Amino acid sequence: MTDAESHVAVRRTQRVQIAMPVLVRGPNFQEMATTVAVNAHGCLVLLNAPLLFHRNQEIFLVNPKTAEELPGRVVSLGKLEDGKIPVGVQFAEPSPLFWRINFPPDDWHTSAERKRHGTSTPGKK
Repeated sequence: MTDAESHVAVRRTQRVQIAMPVLVRGPNFQEMATTVAVNAHGCLVLLNAPLLFHRNQEIFLVNPKTAEELPGRVVSLGKLEDGKIPVGVQFAEPSPLFWRINFPPDDWHTSAERKRHGTSTPGKK
């Protein structure tokens, strides 16, 4: 089983293929990037700085539309292509509201969602 296949086997919520802007920050870098896919537990993002990343590295993701920042860690590194590397990031805790997707998959609502001050789950009051 390859590294990529093992991550698919443990995926807890469905991925949504979507290109969304996200700011990725670490101890010695900061890069505005674009996601390839997102889910309630993290994302796959294309980054320009492959030599700055290693598995289990702690990083932060910032949603530029909301300025919300969440801690996470690098869980996978893909192969460099066209100067970018696909990096799998897992949030420290499930955060389906981070992406502000209007129609998230059903399994996002059943994940252990982090409570945020002033936000609610769509369809619930």
